[in-house]
Parts: sequence; C-alpha cells; structure tokens
Amino acid sequence: MTGREAEALAKVLGARSATPLAKLGLETVGDLLRHYPRRYGDPGTLTDMDRLALGEHVTVMARVARASVRTMRARSGALLQAVVTDGRHELALTFFAKRPGALRPHEEKLKPQSVGLFTGVVSEYRGTRQLTHPDYVMVGIDADDEESAMFEASRPIPIYPASSSVPSWRIQRAVRTVLDPLRADDVEDPVPVEVRARLGLAGRLDTLRAVHTPADKESWAKGRDRLRFEEAFVLQAALAQRRARAAEQEATARPPRPVGEPSLLADLDAALPFDLTQGQLSVGEDLARELSEPRPMQRLLQGEVGSGKTVVALRAMLQVIDAGGQAALLAPTEVLAAQHARTLRLLLGPLAEGGLLGGAEHGTQVALLTGSLGAAARKKAMLQAASGEAGIVVGTHALLSEKVQFADLGLVVVDEQHRFGVEQRDALRAKGRTAPHLLVMTATPIPRTVAMTVFGDLETSSLTQVPSGRAGTTSHVVPADNPRWMERTWTRVREEVDAGHRVYVVCPRIHPDEDLPDGSSAARQDFDDVPDLLELVDAEPGRSGDRAPLRAVLEVAPMLRETPALAGLEVGVLHGQMAPADKEAAMAAFAAGEVQVLVSTTVIEVGVDVPEATVMVIFDADRFGLSQLHQLRGRVGRGAAAGLCLLVSTAQPGSPAAARVEALAETTDGFRLATLDLELRSEGDVLGAAQSGRSSSLRLLRVVQDADVIARARREAADVVASDPGLDQQPALRAAIAARLDEEQEEFLERA
Repeated sequence: MTGREAEALAKVLGARSATPLAKLGLETVGDLLRHYPRRYGDPGTLTDMDRLALGEHVTVMARVARASVRTMRARSGALLQAVVTDGRHELALTFFAKRPGALRPHEEKLKPQSVGLFTGVVSEYRGTRQLTHPDYVMVGIDADDEESAMFEASRPIPIYPASSSVPSWRIQRAVRTVLDPLRADDVEDPVPVEVRARLGLAGRLDTLRAVHTPADKESWAKGRDRLRFEEAFVLQAALAQRRARAAEQEATARPPRPVGEPSLLADLDAALPFDLTQGQLSVGEDLARELSEPRPMQRLLQGEVGSGKTVVALRAMLQVIDAGGQAALLAPTEVLAAQHARTLRLLLGPLAEGGLLGGAEHGTQVALLTGSLGAAARKKAMLQAASGEAGIVVGTHALLSEKVQFADLGLVVVDEQHRFGVEQRDALRAKGRTAPHLLVMTATPIPRTVAMTVFGDLETSSLTQVPSGRAGTTSHVVPADNPRWMERTWTRVREEVDAGHRVYVVCPRIHPDEDLPDGSSAARQDFDDVPDLLELVDAEPGRSGDRAPLRAVLEVAPMLRETPALAGLEVGVLHGQMAPADKEAAMAAFAAGEVQVLVSTTVIEVGVDVPEATVMVIFDADRFGLSQLHQLRGRVGRGAAAGLCLLVSTAQPGSPAAARVEALAETTDGFRLATLDLELRSEGDVLGAAQSGRSSSLRLLRVVQDADVIARARREAADVVASDPGLDQQPALRAAIAARLDEEQEEFLERA
C-alpha cells in the first residue's frame, strides 16, 4: 500500500475523528477504503423492530411516528420522547437535557413520516423497548442542499460494521471525506489492465465509489463482485508465485529401487496384513513418480477419517530411504507424534530395527523427538537424525529447533497442516541439502474451493475409500434434558465395555465453572484448541445467558465414577493441561484396557488410534463445528467392531445448532459435512486473519459460493505469474501481496 492509501487518517481527518476509527483497526486511508459496508439500507425498506434483542447494539432504519418535548415533573430538566416504527412495531427514542430549548433541534429533525437510521443499545422502560440518546441521521435532511438531499434520499444507504463510539454514518462520512477527492492515479489497482480489459472489470477507484457511494443496487452489487475477484486474484497470484518458486528449486530425485534389489518398500508391501485400497495404490503411484523427479514434490493428501493416509505416507518415506535419504514427520501434538512413532514401528516390525539384534539386515530406525523428552533421550534422537541411523524422525515443533540436523533430509511429511504455519513447514524443509520433497496430510476434509484457495501451492490427492474390515460408525442425537435417554446412554456404554471394548467421553472444557484457574466462566485456557467452539458459543445471540454451562472433564469424570451403570469400571482423564508424561500414561492405560472409559477434551481429536474404542459420547455436541465433530467421531469404529457416536445436545429443535448435530448423525461423508460447515459459518471463521485479529483477512470472498470466481482468478493469476514470475511489471499486485499476505498470513486456513 503506497501513495494516498498509505496516509494516516489522523492526518487526513484530524485526530479527533481518527482516534475512534483506530479502535476499529482503521488507521490509514487504505484501511478505511477496505472497510466495506456490511449491507445496504433501502429508504423504502424498514428494519423489523420485533427482532431487536435487549442489550444489543443496533442500527435500525425506521419511520418517525411522533415526537414531543416536555418538562420533567419529578426532577429538573426536559425530556424528548419520540416513537419510530417499522409499520407494525414501535421503538421509543429518549433524549434528556437541562432545558427544553436544547432539545428543539432534535424535534425539528424528527418530523412525523420522516425516515432515519438510528443507532444505540436496546433497553426497556416500563415494558417498552427504547434507545436512550441514540445517534441518528435523517434520510433526505442531513445534506448540504435540497438537490443533494433528494439524491441522497433515493440511493442505497451503506451500513458499515460499527461500534457504539463510531456509528455507521460517521464511518460513511469519513469514507466520503477520503474517497471524494481521490483520482485514479491515487489508487493502486492490483488487477492488471489487460486482465481488467479481458474480463470487463471496472478500475479500482470506480469500484470503490460503486461500493461506498452506490447510485443503485446494481451499482454496489457489481462493485462487490469486482472486489471479490480482486481478493481471489491477489491470493491466487501469491500461491502461483509459491508454485513457481518451488518449481525452480533443486531437489534430489528419489526413484524406487529396481525390482530384485533389497528394498524396504518392497519388504513392507510383502509384509502388510491387508490389501491396499485402489485409492491408496493410485495415490502411491503419483507420489512415487513425483519423488523420482529432481524438483520438489508439493502435494496435499487429504482423506476421510480412517482412509489409510499413514500407510500411503510410510510407503513414500520408505522410497526415499531406499534412495539414500531420510524422512521427517511433523505432528501437531506430543500425543499424536508418539502414536505415529508407535504405528510406524508396528507396521515396519523388524524393518524398524536396523542395526539392532533381530532387526532386518537392510532396515532402518524410527526416532521420536518431542519437547518433553529427557536430556539423554533427546540427545540420542538428535544423534540418530544427524547420523542417518534413523531413516524416519517423528516429532513435534521440537524438530524445528536449529540444533536438530539431518544427514540427508529427502522428504518432509506434515500431518494436520492447518495446525502449522507455512513458515514452520518451510523451516523444517530448510534442513535438507537440497529442497526436500513435501507431503502435507489432513484428515479434515477440504472442499475444492478451499483447497484451491488455501493450499493452492500444492497439488491435491484425495483418499475417499475406507479400508475393508472396518465396520463403520453410526451416530445418534441424545437430548441432554431427557433423563431416560441419558440413563440409556450409560447403560449402552456399560454393554460395550462388557463386550471388551472401550469408550471416549468428550467434554469441551477442562474445569467446571467454580474451579477455573482465573475464576472466569469462559477462560480461554480452559479449552483445548477449540477456536470454532469458542466462536460458536460467543457468536450466537442469547447463548451465554440462556444455555447451561459447558460440561467439563473434571466434573464429568467424578460423576461417571458414581454412575451405577458404570460401577467397577476405571474412568481416566486426559486434557491439555496435564504434563506430557501424564498424557502419555493416560493414553497408554486406555490403549491397554487398564482404563475402560476415558473422559477427555478435544486433545484426542486428531489421529489417536485405539481400535478397541467403539463408543464416543460427546457432551455439548451442538457447541462444536461440524468438521471437528466429524474428526472426533473418527476416533471410534477403527477396528472390526462397529462404532457408535452419541451426540449429547442441548440445542432447541429447529435451531442452527440442532441442524449441525442432526447433519452429522445423518451422514459420514466428511466432504459433504465440510461444505455444509462452511455454509453454516461465516467466512471469517474459515479463512484469513479474522481469527488472529489482523485487518487484512478476506472481506468479501465466499469460498463456498464463489467457486467460479476463485477458479477464474486462479487461471488469470497463473498466466500473469507465468509471464512475469517476479511481478516486476506489476508493482501494484506485488505490493498487494506483500501488504495482505505476510508470512504468518499465508496460513489461510485456521480450521476448516
């Protein structure tokens, strides 16, 4: 952002006007121009007053029914009372002053039948809803002359995301102050001239005027479409540059061993106790071909829960080891890293005991490196990695340490990429002599448009088949306020345990209200990595006051120990505030059957694999996002026995929360659920920095509905970058990428 758009609002508007805008994150002219209207008011369409909630800060369009000034009887001073209406319901406006004369200007403007925008906090007095001292602007009155007033009264009114200290129309006036004097040369356009000409797009200044000062609905709709394309185009250009840079890097080719030569991969295939699915074989061929190239593979492997991604990744790792390299597997949690190490060793058997008594002659070793390792174990794992003794090194963020070195890192596998930033995966890849090949895995199904937008620098493979021998999982909604259903839930749990199976009970929180570390009922540290749950709880009107408190691990575990149906069973706990060694011990006890019921937070969401676990009970299921519920459900039904997921819900029938839970019960198609999840949630929950508080997240682009826009932007951006990889001829586009997508913000997907 350069030129006029980089100017500080304090300089353009003055400190008095700029200070409240800064609280909204608007500090420069460019920030203000990108603060797009949330919606548009039509002077002929009034706000439905019946939907206003007490305590809510609102901006309503209404018609004045009556207004009068009188002297107060009980105390000194004057009172103006006005009533506005939507034609059916009424809302009172109340103004106080020391004398009647001070209220006359309000009375003059609030003429019966006039229409205005009124903003304030909805309160109630003697059973009547009201706004006290509301800020307001009258349509057709607040203008410099009659001609301007008539024009303003006939056009759509932009209504901006606002606050109690900066109402929408003050933002509108500030926008006009900075926008009206601008010329085309003052506004840099990241969309190249030739692209605009080919697609028939307006210039950026005309587009900003169409959005902020529209003459009619067609004007702002066309402007918004142009800005959506611009957002998609800037993102796709950044990703196209990443793809181009990766293609220019030198990698070491890691072809498969010729048939007949000693090969870890061939030995693993011969020893596997199951047949690979057609999907696993097909994806494996793609990986084998790309690993054989002297440029780095860049591939995203997404698959349904239990589709066998680990085996596919292991076969790729063994091809690299056969070719003289090493592989690193980066996992987001210590629990998952330890499990990956166990799973790989189990699959490899003697092949993972190279150099050890009883190990395969040409075998390798699997090292585990996490932050909680003791000094001796850590030193041993680092030596195994640096010497090449360990062909596979599994770890958490500890792998990123400068002290961790590899003999010849040939492949980086990143599990659950959405838990890591792009810069983190790149930091690990920098440890190779040449650019290592990259395989990113996720069990969070990603709709096509999100994959295009978020992982656009990677080629995508999908596993949709589940290996044979898995019975699958059925799901049922359990009303939390139905004692008979809840009693049957615990009876069902007991039946499964008596049949030799194990049970997860998931709670969204760790501590009950009275036991929170800071005394707060919504302390963020009381949740284990559930941003979507927190946003859902905070975002839905009325939730905090009329819903039961979220269930907590440290309250539910003692309750289950006292439940008659579960008498004699061992009930364990697992959550993120436990020490790593305690978490490992809790999982080990559950896996071994010493604990039959494990009460846990979402720390078990990703990758935890206990085939004997057949039942999952999820408390407050209606407070989670769909994709997260799907991930949790994927922890059961992983063996030959059928899985059962019981979704304990407090949601009212017909509510969006109830729709989420019912949708999960109806299908196990993760890709369908992921798309529905995006449709049910705002874009800010899905993409960009809305979650991290930054000001440059996607504002108008909708990743589900705007598939065609994203695809068109991808094609255009690819052509532009192909002809000018450094964007030397496109300084405005280069500046837009730098301004909007710093290295942290390249992690677009926080949680799909």
